[in-house]
Amino acid sequence: MESAKDQSPAHARRFLVRGRVQGVGFRWFVEREAHILKIAGWVCNHPDGTVEVLAQGTREQLAGLHQRLREGPRAARVDHVEVSDAEPTSGLSSFQVRGA
Repeated sequence: MESAKDQSPAHARRFLVRGRVQGVGFRWFVEREAHILKIAGWVCNHPDGTVEVLAQGTREQLAGLHQRLREGPRAARVDHVEVSDAEPTSGLSSFQVRGA
């Protein structure tokens, strides 16, 4: 049986998604996928046309989100997903769309 400590999200990643990812429902797609995967964090648009995602969860959850980000919603065209490690944020327990 897993302890509560084993279940706590110990990993965080920052994803910067480039391509046709604004105006196509990308942030809401990410929010839905994060809820399905039980990932905490947020997603927002940047003025340069990119979408930034901060996600916190297990390695497996984050790998699943990374795969889904590469596909995106039907109307999107994902050219590149840049991934970097991030510092986990205590108290982050849900996923939200920022700037909506």
